[in-house]
Amino acid sequence: MQVQLQGRPVDRRLYPSDLSDEEWAFVAPYLTLMREDAPQRVHDLREVFNAVRWMVKTGTQWRYMPNHFPPWAAVYQQTQRWIKAGVFEAMVHDLRALLRLGEGRAPEPSAVVVDGRTLQSTPESGARASYDGHKRKKGSKLHMVVDTLGHLLMLTVTPAGEQERAQVGALLTEVQAITSGEVEMAFVDQGYTGEAPALAAAEQGVTLEVVRLPEAKRGFVLLPRRWVVERSFAWLTRFRRLARDFERLPETLAGLHYLAFACLMLSKAVKLLGSA
Repeated sequence: MQVQLQGRPVDRRLYPSDLSDEEWAFVAPYLTLMREDAPQRVHDLREVFNAVRWMVKTGTQWRYMPNHFPPWAAVYQQTQRWIKAGVFEAMVHDLRALLRLGEGRAPEPSAVVVDGRTLQSTPESGARASYDGHKRKKGSKLHMVVDTLGHLLMLTVTPAGEQERAQVGALLTEVQAITSGEVEMAFVDQGYTGEAPALAAAEQGVTLEVVRLPEAKRGFVLLPRRWVVERSFAWLTRFRRLARDFERLPETLAGLHYLAFACLMLSKAVKLLGSA
């Protein structure tokens, strides 16, 4: 079935993951790493981006991508170019500032929330995996920093056996570079307790605030500030490709997480601008 996509005929049915015209108008300048009429461009750039969005959302393998999309190898290669160029990160940073302004906040946060999430390894990622004794799981650990609205600032991937507290210095160094040193407070869970992470945070001008569980807790307890990053992790569960670590390269896993956040934040930004 041939449909119209931004005035162009596309010989396939539309998926819910396809970009709207408003979304494409926002992301096109980020994705176009070379001129639109460059002679080496064979496949439509919007269809390539639709393909990788579909893959991350549905969780399929690269080689099982439907034939009505551009060839999987072309989609994979272009996705790697975008990841190496920091395209998805740039989208996330600009969208975060836009959404914060829409909420009446400053573009850069003064407080963040830090946490880690362990992803089960697969045969593709097993060579770089390690065992997380706390979660009793072998895989990779995603260390993530979000603002107090749950929007992503930065993330990194390590083997699951790496301690979360050991990543504080590197995470906050990058966060301060992104926000021009605006962050003053970082909320963390009890896994970050200790003098070393507090000192690492202080070196970056950040106070590490450990949010503790009540001593006599019973059942689920909603912790102040801490629930924000847990909700951000929950948002990621909507993308089946991110349920486990299916990637051979940690850079690809991190890049697809940035892409997932870009998709989530782009949808919110379009609604915000539409209601303005």
